[in-house]
Amino acid sequence: MYNINIKGGGNLNLSTSEKIRILCKRNKISITDLAKKLEISSQNLSNKLSRDNFSEKDLHRIAKELGYTYQSYFIIEDGEKF
Repeated sequence: MYNINIKGGGNLNLSTSEKIRILCKRNKISITDLAKKLEISSQNLSNKLSRDNFSEKDLHRIAKELGYTYQSYFIIEDGEKF
């Protein structure tokens, strides 16, 4: 149900907030508990989720707390990532 990968390497077009919510469900962790792990208020995290407004630093911290790795990069036409 929460598999966001598509065969062939693509992803469903989900917002960052939707992906975070799915990963929380996979890990059986509430948004409130994630906020505690991040040492921020649950209201602050809920606001970020509702606005889909995260810094890259936020995303790295969230991934770490959920046991994942976050990567952000551009892929050029020849397949180079940067």
